[in-house]
Amino acid sequence: MAPLIFFLLCTRIVFLILLPTSFADSLCRPDESFALMEFKQSFRVDRTGRRCDYPKVESWSLARHGDCCSWDGVKCDEATGHVTGLDLNGSCLSGTITSNTSLFRLFHLESLNLAFNNFSFSSIPYGFGNLSKLHYLNLSNSEFSGKVPSDISRLSRLISLDLSWERWDLETPNLGNFVQNLTMLRELDLSSISMSSPFPHVLANLSSLKSLKLESCGLHGEFPVSIFQLPNLEVLDVGDNYNLSGFIPELLWGSRLKSLSLSGTNFSGEIPVSIGNLVLLNEISISECGFSGSLPGSLGNLSELAHLDISANKFQGQIPDSFANLTRLSTLSLLSTNFTGGIWHWLANLAKPTELSLSDAQLGGPIPSLVGNLTRLVWLDLSFNNLQGEIPNSLWELKDLEFLDLCRTNLSGTVDLHRLENLEELYLDFINISFVSGTEMNTTLPKLSSLNLESCNLHEFPRLLGHLSGLGSIDLSHNKIGGSIPTWMGNGSKESLEYLDLSHNFLTGFVDNRINLLLPNLIYLDISSNSLKTGLPTPPPSVFYCNISNNILFGDIQSICRAKFLVTLDLSSNSLNGTIPSCLKNIHSLEVLNLGKNKLEGSIPQAYPNGCALNFIDLAKNRLQGPVSRSLANCTMLEYLNLGHNQILDGFPSWLSELTNLKVIILKSNNFHGPIKPPQSQFNFSNLHVMDLSDNSFNGELPSKLLHSFHAMKVVAAQDQLEYMSIWEQSSMFGMSWDYGMKLTNKGTERDYSQVPYALMGIDLSNNKFEGCILDLIGDLKSLLMLNLSNNVLTGSIPPSLANLTKLESLDLSRNKLSGEIPPQLAQLTFLSYFNVSHNQLLGSIPRGSRFNTFTIDSFAMNEGLCGSPLPKKCTTFGDNLPVPPSPQEEIGEESPFNLDRKFVLIGAGVGFLIGVVLGNLIIDEKSRWFLHYSKRMAKRWNRSRRL
Repeated sequence: MAPLIFFLLCTRIVFLILLPTSFADSLCRPDESFALMEFKQSFRVDRTGRRCDYPKVESWSLARHGDCCSWDGVKCDEATGHVTGLDLNGSCLSGTITSNTSLFRLFHLESLNLAFNNFSFSSIPYGFGNLSKLHYLNLSNSEFSGKVPSDISRLSRLISLDLSWERWDLETPNLGNFVQNLTMLRELDLSSISMSSPFPHVLANLSSLKSLKLESCGLHGEFPVSIFQLPNLEVLDVGDNYNLSGFIPELLWGSRLKSLSLSGTNFSGEIPVSIGNLVLLNEISISECGFSGSLPGSLGNLSELAHLDISANKFQGQIPDSFANLTRLSTLSLLSTNFTGGIWHWLANLAKPTELSLSDAQLGGPIPSLVGNLTRLVWLDLSFNNLQGEIPNSLWELKDLEFLDLCRTNLSGTVDLHRLENLEELYLDFINISFVSGTEMNTTLPKLSSLNLESCNLHEFPRLLGHLSGLGSIDLSHNKIGGSIPTWMGNGSKESLEYLDLSHNFLTGFVDNRINLLLPNLIYLDISSNSLKTGLPTPPPSVFYCNISNNILFGDIQSICRAKFLVTLDLSSNSLNGTIPSCLKNIHSLEVLNLGKNKLEGSIPQAYPNGCALNFIDLAKNRLQGPVSRSLANCTMLEYLNLGHNQILDGFPSWLSELTNLKVIILKSNNFHGPIKPPQSQFNFSNLHVMDLSDNSFNGELPSKLLHSFHAMKVVAAQDQLEYMSIWEQSSMFGMSWDYGMKLTNKGTERDYSQVPYALMGIDLSNNKFEGCILDLIGDLKSLLMLNLSNNVLTGSIPPSLANLTKLESLDLSRNKLSGEIPPQLAQLTFLSYFNVSHNQLLGSIPRGSRFNTFTIDSFAMNEGLCGSPLPKKCTTFGDNLPVPPSPQEEIGEESPFNLDRKFVLIGAGVGFLIGVVLGNLIIDEKSRWFLHYSKRMAKRWNRSRRL
């Protein structure tokens, strides 16, 4: 601080010495010049900053240009010399503004623009209220955070206020109180400022408003109709306020409205016919709302309309023929709509459409040749439609195209790109294509940045890849490409390539065995599910996501240490050996680590640091030894831990209870031993969904304190939709979601779950040495779907409290020493599809009920005292085999939404049984694959737009 004070004093002395000459003929007031220089010195210029345009303050100099009115961005009153305007928009400023900033000494400021600078997420300082003459204030997109200071609301002369930001780092006090004094406002933009409040009706009093933008503010409640009646309103944007309800009222002729955006709100009802009176409208965005009914033909009266987005609503009927009158329409979006009839006939009347987004718009038949007449098209999205036939050659004549998406359209044909010199993004996933061989060697496509050719039935790499110079993203996954990965593939795009997906092909290696990937800016790498028989490819240091699982990789994995910024690392299902490198604990960004199904030896590395970011650890099916690393307790975000099928020798790691986010713990098939005792404090596995301790040597009584801590299993969650357990990788640039995957013994067989339903709750303590009684408290775990206590030394009777497990689908108590009767209440478990109590000492009659009647003799074998169906031994005592009344759930035929395998098995019997099982797996895999494809494509597109 002392050097800065000394510098400012010296600057003031120099300023006073130069005063007689520098300001002899100047307009600028000396005190305001000094205030500007002090403001300049409080920042540094960062030319690498986001959206840095031109550092205007670098031209400011007392020695060279004493008149501050001549400085870039400074405007003065010619009569008084006072600074009245300061425009530092995009001036590369980096630093913070404090409440004692010299800026607040410029009392005559009428206009202040500090947009698109970097103020380091500091708070907007209190003090703007002192600039009482301000008419224009713009602090947008300048990386402020915290609360908007209330003194800004004292600026009663404000005509324009823009505090918008791309993210919710700012929040405002009560919006109604904030704007009530700003009665002269004509422009108000508070987009992406967190409000989380009802829409303020006081805004309807601001009769001068021409532009109102409150996009993505968390507003809710009912939108006041009176806003539509503001006499001067030209722009209204309240989009992405998902809980904001409202409707479009009948409107009066003569409204000045030019732009209307309600997208992503809860607006509903029909579009009124009177909307055709808004003759100045040039933009309508009402996507993802609840609008219904048919579109009024009066929309064809909007002759100025240039942008129309009505995607994802509930409209019915046909698009009115009057749409052919919208000759100025340049952007049309009908994504996920259900209109009947065609649209091609009136598209031919559009004079200059540039963007057509028609994905999932119920289009069928071939693409008509008239599309080739739309020569100004820049964006064409026809994906997820039931189009048929060949891709028309006229499509490759649209030389202005920048974006083309034909994914999932049933089209096929030859791709001829040599005329599309402006093409930036091309998506042809899931259609059968080939490339024009004669021209592809000469095709450079200098602007192409994204190329998606997933599931295109390709048998070789398209040769044009070797001639593209600016590719940022390549997806060739799920094809039939074999052989080696050629060195020329990334030659032209070596410096630009960020995303590379070659997964699910038949690749065997790299040309010349080159495993050092020379792609310095690669962020996403997926070569999984191939036949790579080589050492581990060395990833570039920049990689965030690295998946080379399901190959035949051999050797150690030490080379992975080069990737310093890894978020996801999946090398599972290979033949890698050696030890787990200790460097992994130093990759602080690592969230997902999957090294399962290899031949790794040694122990789990110690000394994971505080702040460990790991969410997912899978080291199953290796040869790991020693105890579980106690330092994993520092990984406080851990949700999934799978150490199954190793040679780990340890007692139960009770310290895992400190990781309160854990949802899955799998320690099966190791050398764990001893009784399960709580730590010094009680167990706290409150979020646990799955615990598998099977095939170990645990002994003692069943751990009551452990089971009592499973609080998530005690709550029957709503089952409105099938959700899967996953981890959203926050720090990954591509924002990918990582699904849990595991093998669990369910219904007597080991089942592979590629995705795990969120409602799956399971406990497997089988194949240990537990003794004593089955605890009554297990009946409190009401959301359990699977319970396996088989192959232990349990005694006593089966507690009737197990009948409280109303969601239970699988119960295995076999191979113990249980005695007494099977509680008849268990017949009320309407979801129970697997039940095994064989090899015990049970007696009495087998309960009867719809589920128990389906169990085979194997479920009850080797219990000499049992009788009744399906056993050959009949019960002789009168009343022993009376049926149990069905439960209310059973009477109404309720079925678990998570019992997916049973749903499909019941499709048929015999051969139908096999068809049902196969069909179930196919449908689940196909839906998962469609969602992953669409999410990846939208994530890449969103990140591209952010960079732009």
